[in-house]
Amino acid sequence: MKIIGTGSVIPKKIVTNDMLSEFLDTSDAWIYPRTGIKYRHVISDEKLEDMAIEAARKALDDAGMKAEELDFIICSNVVNEYVTPSLSCIIQGGIGATCPCIDINCACAGFIYALDLAEAQYKAGRVKNVLIVCAEEPTRMTSWKDRNVCVLFGDGAGAAVLTEGDNIKGIKLSAASATDKLYQIRTLEPTPYITKEEQNISLQLKGQDVFKFAVKASSGDIKYLLDQLHMKAEDVDKYLLHQANIRIIHAIRDYLEQPDEKFPTNVENHGNSSSASCPILLDECRRNGTVKKGDILALSAFGAGFISGAAIMEL
Repeated sequence: MKIIGTGSVIPKKIVTNDMLSEFLDTSDAWIYPRTGIKYRHVISDEKLEDMAIEAARKALDDAGMKAEELDFIICSNVVNEYVTPSLSCIIQGGIGATCPCIDINCACAGFIYALDLAEAQYKAGRVKNVLIVCAEEPTRMTSWKDRNVCVLFGDGAGAAVLTEGDNIKGIKLSAASATDKLYQIRTLEPTPYITKEEQNISLQLKGQDVFKFAVKASSGDIKYLLDQLHMKAEDVDKYLLHQANIRIIHAIRDYLEQPDEKFPTNVENHGNSSSASCPILLDECRRNGTVKKGDILALSAFGAGFISGAAIMEL
């Protein structure tokens, strides 16, 4: 398949590092050198489903496609206010589509996993046009009393429209179960019969473990694809990596021995927006001219699970 349209939406509320220092024992001098984040966009009065629908509409407009022409919608989302119906069904109704739709929870690697699902559906001859929407609000998963975690995240939605083509050259998915490194647990509705101990735990993150996994998994996934495609790192025009932490991005850059200008970032003004990170970055890079038609792109993301994924494609 090939990507022919993108769109993104971010909340209007901007939270700077200095604003966080008003109620947390932290500072810009601590946050920025360790993460690369200056500020993040945080949901205030917006609804995530509305942002997802708007991002989808922008991507369809960019592609010059009507919602009625879609054959499949894939929505990547970790958590939102709806348990049911699925967020993809809400998006389908919001844009006026009639095709089947599905939600996936692949944490921060959701966009890569969605690309793989779309490609598989296309190769099976079941679809021609696919909409991927990644909509995330990780700021609702963290405790805003935990200075080590809440400073890292921002909210947003990114979307991409795909149609038939030969632009996706390869996709690599990986998983290595490590459920104690990055997780959130929430209690469900009580019943008269529950006797087990239950707990409500905000997002927990073991930073060093996540850092090591992210660098190893992302570097390994990209290297695997380059080898499979008989390509070299220098053959890639731009590397669009999950925007979790600037030090992770720099470590991957150093492993690949590629120049800094091949690694566009927006972590400084978005933070980590989970699976929405990659499509938001892709949309911004397309619209500001950082990437252009014909460029070879390597996308890579990593998240809780641990899971990771990479894709190499021609824009």
